[in-house]
This record gives sequence, C-alpha cells and structure tokens, in this order.
Amino acid sequence: MLKQNINVLNRSQNDINWIAFEKFVRSHIENLDPSPLKVKQFTEGYSNLTYLIKIGNWEAIMRRPPFGKLPPKAHDVEREFILLEKLHSVFPLAPQPYLYEEDPNIMDKHFYIMEKKNGIVLDDRIPPLYQEVPNIEKILSESVVDTLVQLHDIDYKQAGLADFGKPDGYLERQVHGWMKRYKNSKTDEIEVYPDIEKWITSNIPDSPSPTIVHNDYKVNNMMFSVIDPGKPVGVLDWEMCTIGDPLTDLASAIAYWKDENDPFTAINSVTTNGGFISRQAFLERYASKSNRDLSNFQFYLAFAYFKIAAILQQIYYRWKEGHIVDDRFSSLIEGIQNLMQLSHDVIYSKKG
Repeated sequence: MLKQNINVLNRSQNDINWIAFEKFVRSHIENLDPSPLKVKQFTEGYSNLTYLIKIGNWEAIMRRPPFGKLPPKAHDVEREFILLEKLHSVFPLAPQPYLYEEDPNIMDKHFYIMEKKNGIVLDDRIPPLYQEVPNIEKILSESVVDTLVQLHDIDYKQAGLADFGKPDGYLERQVHGWMKRYKNSKTDEIEVYPDIEKWITSNIPDSPSPTIVHNDYKVNNMMFSVIDPGKPVGVLDWEMCTIGDPLTDLASAIAYWKDENDPFTAINSVTTNGGFISRQAFLERYASKSNRDLSNFQFYLAFAYFKIAAILQQIYYRWKEGHIVDDRFSSLIEGIQNLMQLSHDVIYSKKG
C-alpha cells in the first residue's frame, strides 16, 4: 500500500493527490524501487509550478499550472510537453519529456513529467567549484552565446514545430501587446515613457527569417556541467517558447547581461561580478557565428529594456493593489524607472 510520504512545503500541495500521482508514475516508469515518493516544490506564483519528484535514485521534474482560476489559454503545459517532445530530439539541451496527464483524480489541472537535468545554475555568483578555473567567465560567456546561435540555427519546420508560432507579424504583435500590458498595469508616471512608446512603435524593423525563440534566454535559465566547466548541459524554462524573430531573444539576453556599472534594475545576474565578455563582444560573437544582420539592433535592445520593465510593472501593480503580500516588491518601481531610462538611452544616446 502506498503512503503519502512527501515534503509538503505549502498548503496548496495538499490539493494534489500524491498517492494517485505516485501510482500513475509507477504504472508508466519501469524498475522503480519501493522507496516512497518525495516531492520538493521549486517555484510558485504566476508562472507554471515546478516540482522535483524522487523515488529512490530516480528523479524527474513535474510541471503544472498555478492553482486557482486562470485566464483562457494561459499556462498551457500540454503545449510545453508537445514542444519539448519535438525539440529535445534536435536540441538535447531541452529536457526530455516523459509523461503527460490530465486526470482530475490526481490533481485539479493537467501536468507533465520530464527529465531532470543535473548541473550548475549560475544565479548571482560563480560557485566555488568554478572559481579556480582560469578564464571561467570568458568560457561561460562564449558558451551562452554559442548555445543561443545553436538554438536559432535549428530548422524548426523540419523539427515539426511550424505550428508553434505565427512568425508573420510577430514583432509588431510583441510591441503593441507589451505596450498594452504596460498601460493596463501602470501605477506611476515615468517621464521618458511617452518618448519610448513613440519611437518604438514608429521604428519597427522588418524581421529576419524566423527561428525558434526561447523568449526568456538568460544565464540563469541555463545549466552547466559539474565536471566540464562552461559546457552547457541544459536550457530550462520553455514556457514562452515560440517561432518568431531571433533578435528579440538576442536583445533580451543582452539586456539581462548586466555589468557592475549598471543601475539597479531589480534583476540579478552573475555577470555583474566582472570578467564576463562585454555586451559588444557578445553581439560581435553572435553576429559572426550566426551571419545575421544586426544593423537594427538599437530597436531590439530598446524594446528589450522596455519589455523587462513592463514585466516588472505587472508584478509591481499586483503588489500595490494588494494581490501580492511581499514587501520585496516595494522597490520594483525603482528598477522599472531605471529600465525605462536604459531603453531611452539606447534610443536617444545609442548607449548599451
């Protein structure tokens, strides 16, 4: 008889029938030992929820939507599962998906189980394991660039992903969609915003040939080898992946590629510790390896800074309205203002 022997970290986990979940796993995964199921939740909030599940030496990741009522078509983890099924075979750094299920007797929403990648995630510092490696920051930097080039080089049609996005008009939809989201969550007047909106909406360039777009490509969404420093072993968080303009991915990566002289933006990055290649060197390496024209990159970087500001604005709005009780979010408005200023600087001073 199965026992519900798990690490319950919050009340919402009690809404999952972990006994039924364990039975489901054991019925589909062969040769699991009789050790009890153990569960640890990694994330919670407004993104899809992520859990580490363990039975003996076997480990995997379970992803499901947040609890409660959700907007239509939001948090579609079935789409994630199907995407990873197709993507993993051509880009093994994407986790391999194992099982998908939507049995309401197990939990209130659909979920899937996928491979657990094992390695090092770089959040805000170089781990001791890497600190003795000569030029580790340069090695990591080049790996980040080269992995993005590799992702954008995939023939998405041949991989069966042609239906995973609408590349025609992608950039224009992104611009107007994020302008609308920002306005709908606006709380404070930011002096430079009107100029940003006017310039960005008036200068949307023609996109290059479409590619797979990760849509949240940054250092801490990658995992690196423990035994071979700098070698990527995983790219994580495919929730927003689509088919579209690859330069939006590049610009977001650059915007997140902070250095020690950047103002406060409420974003942490290991690159602020110094030693990593410059933003310009990142661009030059990407351009050289991808053969893509970056002559319109000023637009993409200005939009990337604005988009990150808009994402933070949505969170700050929910905090200010009392929908989130966490005083850490009280300082987000400073980060939003600084990101808007960075966008403005790119447009009018051509910095960044």
